[in-house]
Amino acid sequence: MTDKDSGFSSHKLPSPSQVLEELKELWAMALPITAMNCLVYVRAVVSVLFLGRLGSRELAGGALSIGFTNITGYSVLVGLASGLEPVCSQAYGSKNWDLLSLSLQRMIMILFFAIIPISVLWVNLENIMVFLGQDKNITAMAGTYAIYSIPDLLTNTLLQPLRVFLRSQRVTKPMMWCTLVAVMFHIPLNYVLVMVMGLGVPGVAMASVVTNLNMVVLMVGFVWASGRWEMRLAAGIGGVCGGVGPLLKLAVPSCLGICLEWWWYEIVTVLAGYLANPTLAVAATGILIQTTSMMYTVPMALAGCVSARVGNELGAGKPYKAKLAAMVALGSALVMGILNVTWTVILRERWAGLFTKDELVKVLVASVMPIIGVCELANCPQTTGCGILRGTARPVIGARVNLGSFYFVGTPVAVGLAFGLKVGFSGLWYGLLSAQVACAVSILYVILVRTDWEAEALKAMKLSSCEMNAACNPVNEKEYEKVEESEGLLVNAKVHLDNVL
Repeated sequence: MTDKDSGFSSHKLPSPSQVLEELKELWAMALPITAMNCLVYVRAVVSVLFLGRLGSRELAGGALSIGFTNITGYSVLVGLASGLEPVCSQAYGSKNWDLLSLSLQRMIMILFFAIIPISVLWVNLENIMVFLGQDKNITAMAGTYAIYSIPDLLTNTLLQPLRVFLRSQRVTKPMMWCTLVAVMFHIPLNYVLVMVMGLGVPGVAMASVVTNLNMVVLMVGFVWASGRWEMRLAAGIGGVCGGVGPLLKLAVPSCLGICLEWWWYEIVTVLAGYLANPTLAVAATGILIQTTSMMYTVPMALAGCVSARVGNELGAGKPYKAKLAAMVALGSALVMGILNVTWTVILRERWAGLFTKDELVKVLVASVMPIIGVCELANCPQTTGCGILRGTARPVIGARVNLGSFYFVGTPVAVGLAFGLKVGFSGLWYGLLSAQVACAVSILYVILVRTDWEAEALKAMKLSSCEMNAACNPVNEKEYEKVEESEGLLVNAKVHLDNVL
C-alpha cells in the first residue's frame, strides 16, 4: 500500500489540508442527517401537541404509550438496524455490491421477525400497565395508541435499514429531503384525522404511521430511480438466509449498546417518581429528557456518519484514512460538547420557561441544567466513539461499556446520592454524569490506545470478502487462507496488508 493510497503513512501526522478535507467530507454527510433527526424530533413534538389538545387524559395516555413503544419497539429496531452499518459501509468501500444489497435484504428479514413479539407486547400494553398498577383510564388511552401504532412496526422494518443502507454510501441529502416532505404533511394529517374527522387518539397514531410510510415510499422511490436498488436474488432464499447468522452477531450487540443507554433514561423517570415531591420531579425530568434528546440529534448524526466513513475507508484498505476520520469526528464531538456546556450554563434560568409556567419546576430544572451540559461534554465523544466501534465491526465492546457504565456505575451512584445520601433530584443526574464519564473514558481508551488500524483493515477485508459473503461471491480458498495467515501475524501487519491488497 502506498502513501498515496492510504492518504498518509503510519509515521506521519496528517497535514492540515487532509484534516480539512476530512472535516468537509464528514460534515457534508452529518449536517443533512442532523437536519433529518431534527425533523423526526419535530414530528414527535407535533404528535404530543395534538394529544395535548385532546385533553390531559389523552396526553397522559399518549405519553405513556410513546414511552412504552420507544422502549420495547423503536429502540430495538433502530439498534438492530445499526448492526448493518459495518457490513454495508465496508462492502461499499470494497465495492462489493452483492454484499451491500444482500445485507439490506437480510436485515429487513431480521426486523420482520423481530416485530412479531414486539406486536404482541403492544397489543397487551393496557393489561401490562394495569398489572403494574397504572391508572385504568390512562392505560386505556395508551393501549389504544399502541394498537393503532402497530402498522408503524412494519414500516420501520424498511425505514431503518434503508437509512443505514443509504448513509453507508454517503447518500444523506436525499434522506433529508424525503423526511422534510413527509414531515410537512404531518401537521395537515393530524389536523384532518384528529380535528376534522374526530378520530382522537387513534388519529394521532395513524398520522404518525402515515408520515413514516410516506418517508419509506419517498426513499424507496429515490433508491429505485437512482439505480442503487440492485437486489441480487439469484442466490435464492438460501443465499439471503446464509449470512443472517454473522449479521446477527453484529446486530444484537449494536442493539444492546443503543438500548441499554436509551432505557436508562426511562429508569431515571421512574426513580424520579419516588422522590419527596414526585410531581415536580417527574415534570422536571420530562423537560430535561426532552432537552437531552434535542442535543443528542447532532452526536447521533455524527456517530452514524463516522461509522460509514470509517467502514468505507477500512473496506477500501485505507486504515490511516479511517483513523483520520475517527480522530476528526472525535475532535468535532469534543467541540460540540463544549458548546452544550456553554449554552446550558448561560440559559439555565430561562430554558424551562419554554416548557412550563410552574416556578418550582423552573427552579428544579435550572439547578440541574449545568450538570446536563457536562454530561453532554462526555456524551458527545462517547456517542461518536460508539459509531467508530460500529464502523470497525466491534459493537460488542460498546454494549459491554454501556452495560458497565450505566448499570454498574450510573445506577448505584444515582440511587445512592438521591436516596441514600438524600441529595434528592440532582443526585439522579450526578448518576448520569458518572455513567457518561465512565463510558467516555472506556470507549476513548479502546479507540485511542487499543485499536490497531492496520489489523482492522485486514478484518474488514475478511468481513466484506469472505465471512459475510459466502453465498453471493465465493472466495478462492487459498486467498481466504492468506487472509487468515495475515491476521495471525499482526506484528508485521502492514507488510501483510500490502501483500494482500
